Amino acid sequence: MQKDIDLSKYQVRTDLAIEALAEQKVKNGVISKVEEVDKIKITTVEVLEAGIKLINKKKGKYITIEFDNIEDHDHNELIKELFSAELKTLIKHLKIKENDTCLIVGLGNNNSTPDSLGPLVIDKIVVTKHLFNLSVVDKGFRCVSAFSPGVMGQTGIETSEVIFGVVEKVKPDFVIIIDALASNSLERINKTIQMTDTGIHPGSGVGNSRKEISADILNVPVIAIGVPTVVDAVTIVSDTINYMIKKFAYNKENINNPINKLVPTDKIDYANQKLEQPLSNVDKQNLMGIIGTLSEEERRQLVHEVLSPIGYNLMVTPKEVDFLIEKLSEVLAGGINNALHRQINHS
Repeated sequence: MQKDIDLSKYQVRTDLAIEALAEQKVKNGVISKVEEVDKIKITTVEVLEAGIKLINKKKGKYITIEFDNIEDHDHNELIKELFSAELKTLIKHLKIKENDTCLIVGLGNNNSTPDSLGPLVIDKIVVTKHLFNLSVVDKGFRCVSAFSPGVMGQTGIETSEVIFGVVEKVKPDFVIIIDALASNSLERINKTIQMTDTGIHPGSGVGNSRKEISADILNVPVIAIGVPTVVDAVTIVSDTINYMIKKFAYNKENINNPINKLVPTDKIDYANQKLEQPLSNVDKQNLMGIIGTLSEEERRQLVHEVLSPIGYNLMVTPKEVDFLIEKLSEVLAGGINNALHRQINHS
């Protein structure tokens, strides 16, 4: 009798709720809403009790902002404005008052660029707790403190324990956690912001999960904010296969023509291009043999089985990551400052 295969270990790593939702094709147990502002897509997902096991995400609200370009200044400002507005909505949803105190924690390793988002954001946060202690702060500012605990490899201490100790001492009314995430889509790397009221498992997206940091652990509301900065090799290979299938779908006459099949075509964005007439299963099989007969999920599992045992399922980040992380840290810090300090919005 054939033994059942546990496919859970072959699932592509992702920290994003919208990707988990899409992977499992779940409709029950979640409530989702999508809106778009000037090509910036905002998806709000609420995971109910019935949806927890279906997408392997905690019960709560997940807000995702997707954008194409973080480099243009005007677009940058709009992303910051929308992010700040959504953060205010989440704060209001948690019934956090205007004068409640906040502790902001930047997770990550400052010596590793893709993992340095949290510490870089902390450097740009407007902190005011020391001013409140001296009673020299203007009206319209919230009492905010911030720190970056480093990573376990640097300190030897579990990150959640460091944060718990600071929370016990500082006693904030709520906590904001910032961290770099992992995605299972090339298109979302450095182009997505997720915020949630469910907390975070540091390192879960890269297979190095640490202890949970959430309201259950800290006993105060926790808002987790993250941006996917890395993707694994399984995703790169799988997405490349999908893009190749799209390429041949635009030039179907080349599938069975050995002379023309590698003739260059016009440059097309196959990642975002929607096909009016996708390739049939027969065409996919003619193009890629047995691999063409596999579903997208089965192809990912196959690539995972091939790469993981030999240690080649690498975590990858774009070559311009230094510039992108700096821009993203400016957007996140600016949005958080605007959401927490009323006076900043009026200055």
